[in-house]
Parts: sequence; C-alpha cells; structure tokens
Amino acid sequence: MDILQKSKNNQRRIGLTGGIASGKTTITNYIRNHKNIPILDADNLSRELIKPNTYGYKKILDYFGHKIIENKNNSEKEINRKLLRNIIFKHSESKEWIEKLLHPLIKEKMIEECSHHKNTQTLVLVIPLLFEAKFEDICTEIWLVKCPRETQKKRLMKRDKISEKEAYDSINLQLSFEEKRKFSDIILDNSDDQNKWIKTIRELL
Repeated sequence: MDILQKSKNNQRRIGLTGGIASGKTTITNYIRNHKNIPILDADNLSRELIKPNTYGYKKILDYFGHKIIENKNNSEKEINRKLLRNIIFKHSESKEWIEKLLHPLIKEKMIEECSHHKNTQTLVLVIPLLFEAKFEDICTEIWLVKCPRETQKKRLMKRDKISEKEAYDSINLQLSFEEKRKFSDIILDNSDDQNKWIKTIRELL
C-alpha cells in the first residue's frame, strides 16, 4: 500500500527521525515555516516531563540525588539536562534506567497530543529515538534523515563543543543509518544539497 494511503484513525502521522546532528531540526523548521501542519516534538515533551514537581522529576531526583539539580540556589531547582546527558552517556545502567522511565511517558504524552489534533489530517512527530524507543506503532509512515557520519561528527563537535571522540561515541550510541533504513518509508537526503529533501517534502506534503 502506498504510504500516502496508510492511516491511523484516518490521520496521517509522519514519524520524522534520524541520527544525532543529522539535520532533523533544519527539516522540521522548513515544514513548520512552509506547511500548515502541527509538529509534535518528543524532545520538547521530554523537557515538560522532567520539570520540577512532575512525576519524572521526582523519580530522577530519587535515583540520582540532588547533584542533578541545575542550581542549588535557584528556587525552581530544575534538572541540569546537560549533566544528566553526561551521566547517562558514561554509565549504561543509568542510561537504561532513564530510558525505561521516560520513553513510556513520552510515548503516552505523544499519543495524548495526537488525540488533541484528532480532526487534523496530517501530523509530524519528531522522534529522534523513534526506533530505539519503539515508537513505530504510533506512526503511519517513517521519514529518515540521511547524513554522512563525517558531517554528523563535525556538526556535533561544533554544536556541543565536544571532542571528535565524544562526537563519534555519541553517534555510535544510536542505531546505525543502515539499520534504521530497513524500517523507513522515506529517506530525506541532507548530505549537502538541501534542494533534494525540499523537493521530496513538497511532493509528499
């Protein structure tokens, strides 16, 4: 069946994913600026789910302790997301724990947000760890952003101000493009010429 005809309750849900620093934000911004389509972002939902006094926030503090707080003198006492990323990057047990906590919560919230747009024909769900977190079942089709590893590395080093090794380690934590490609419907080539993926998006939306 053609992906344009697939639906979930008559709603087209495009799961947009890709490796870290592959260009998902650039493509998302293009869709946001040129198409009248609601965009649901898993990273934004994740931030909401660990705000002070939420269930996720309390569980994270119970597990990591108050060392994870952004600023001890800040009355909001927000979680230091950069410190949290560094910890789970270095400790696989902590990574597994927080994924088991947050992935189901993010998925539940994403489904809830979709229901708020039940009369909208098309939604774009931006989910960086779509395959790793097993979000395939809430999408009617999956668009995968393609980007060479060397380009990913350079973008990541510049964006996060990290070393080459740290960049490669971050990339290698995720499933490879080859693995993701097997389960994707559309490939958006963000290698060099953005006109390639712009043309594809114009044809599909």
